[in-house]
Amino acid sequence: MASPRPEPLLVIVLGPTASGKTALSLALAERFQGEIVSCDSVAMYREVNIGTAKPTASERALAPHHLVDYVAPTDHITAGEYARQARQLIEEIKSRGHLPIVVGGTGLYLRALTEGLFPGPKRSKELRKRLRKRAGSRGPDHLHRILRRLDRVAAEKIHANDVPKVIRAIEVCLTAHEKMTELWRERGRDPLRGFRILRLGLDPDRQALYERINRRAEQMFEAGLVEETQHLLKKYGADLGPLSSLGYKQAVQFIDGELTREQAVQAAQQAHRNYAKRQMTWFRREPDVQWLKGYGDDAQIQRTAAARISDLQADSQF
Repeated sequence: MASPRPEPLLVIVLGPTASGKTALSLALAERFQGEIVSCDSVAMYREVNIGTAKPTASERALAPHHLVDYVAPTDHITAGEYARQARQLIEEIKSRGHLPIVVGGTGLYLRALTEGLFPGPKRSKELRKRLRKRAGSRGPDHLHRILRRLDRVAAEKIHANDVPKVIRAIEVCLTAHEKMTELWRERGRDPLRGFRILRLGLDPDRQALYERINRRAEQMFEAGLVEETQHLLKKYGADLGPLSSLGYKQAVQFIDGELTREQAVQAAQQAHRNYAKRQMTWFRREPDVQWLKGYGDDAQIQRTAAARISDLQADSQF
């Protein structure tokens, strides 16, 4: 009796900012007829370009890309909404006989995709507006202290500077009248089914990564990050959500006169380095990651990653 065919393959390329995830994903997509699904919470926004390091137009022309420039900068996408869209796209890619390749560094979105999130209460626009206003006037630490009083466990898992996630956690606690962590335990999750998942993690030398992050942050300012931020401020106002993300936040501080240009660059470099640390802490908890000790634009790393995929595809032939 013939053994059942293995489930189709889903490749996930994860790793810290500036580790070369885009380069690796493009190499794999070209070799294995892949389609790329972004897992970056900021790259989803249109008009927010320089500070996101999203794939360029020429890079996107090399392989189909999904969930890049997906929504207007005034919209808001939760991790659960992202997961629903990404799962549908992955099924469509599979139906075309192509290899779905999920790429990105937003750990919560990735976990929502693969493991599912609890069905939390609907968003309250009025409450979120009040919380964003309070964050603007009193700072992100103030909101984080509120969350700590409502749900200490959730506060320990969410960084104070990640204002959107802090706001969502507070919103869940207040509208559900229960701690968010308790809801997680009670309602459970809905994991992704029907795929074999190959997680490829990029793990370059830490000091070399920080040097690359520093150069990238400086290049963003040289490429017109301040001018892009000024355009977004003029068009949408200071409450625009993406303007609180890395790089844009420091550009706003420079525009407002809170920092010199040099200080803004240094603050952006520090913020990106801190973010890389948090990403690696998060990704170390991901199950069954096959770590690659280098950058995604390194030819040897690309060959190693391709060999892992080839081995799994060969298994499916028997």
